[in-house]
Amino acid sequence: MKEIAVIGGGTMGNGIVTVFATKGFKVNLVEISEEYYSKALKSITSSLDRMVKKETITEEIKNTALANINKVIGVSNTPSTTDLAIEAVFENKDVKLNIFKELNSILKPEAILASNTSSISITELSAAGRADKFIGMHFMNPVPLMKLVEIIRGYSTSDETYNFIKGLTLAIDKVPVEVSDYPGFISNRVLMPMINEAIFCLMEGVANKEDIDQVMKLGMNHPMGPLTLADFIGLDVCLAIMNVLYEGFNDTKYRPCPLLKKMVAAGKLGRKSGEGFYKY
Repeated sequence: MKEIAVIGGGTMGNGIVTVFATKGFKVNLVEISEEYYSKALKSITSSLDRMVKKETITEEIKNTALANINKVIGVSNTPSTTDLAIEAVFENKDVKLNIFKELNSILKPEAILASNTSSISITELSAAGRADKFIGMHFMNPVPLMKLVEIIRGYSTSDETYNFIKGLTLAIDKVPVEVSDYPGFISNRVLMPMINEAIFCLMEGVANKEDIDQVMKLGMNHPMGPLTLADFIGLDVCLAIMNVLYEGFNDTKYRPCPLLKKMVAAGKLGRKSGEGFYKY
């Protein structure tokens, strides 16, 4: 495998591009416009500069990585020579399905399709085509720093596809964990209800936001409190994942907190909007 395509150059996508490009892969970065591509490339360059400053990579590796990135505007222009296409757009099943349907009609038959979805069913997404070669690769944010990759097998994912992606994950110095296809997988099935419960505590006046975060940082040794983490992830993303859990399990324990829903409706999405539980 030599040629990767990453669909979407947002926070997760540009991190995935950075990792593969520094490991010597040719990466087709697919974006919807020149503006979005330029924004993604700027983020990638900044990330590489930080890595050089921290001496985790050399200036030569940085320059080689940038040379490995190929600009592609529009999914329909994804090179057919791509060996693995990783979708990393926002959490909307219909949008993802449309992307995979298009990729399925373009890519060579042996190419593998993967989604970086954090909660949507891999089995449902594989309805777009080549279900045996369809798999989930859920990277953690920030991708260049975080070691974990949840590898999610859909109902029809072949052993050959799984073993190949597991080996590839190890080759880019990540730690693969095999996960069955259930809503939220492992990471978000555990993490998001904790964040949601912290929001309930805030709504109910159990404590203020700073103290809720302090309890989890000092009492549970978390690197950041759940409300700070929610702002970092994006409150709209948290709500989308809670809705997937709620609808997927039909269990009221996964109901999104009304305060979370209200804040998203008000556009208070966290760091990316300048204000969430905290102001930025």
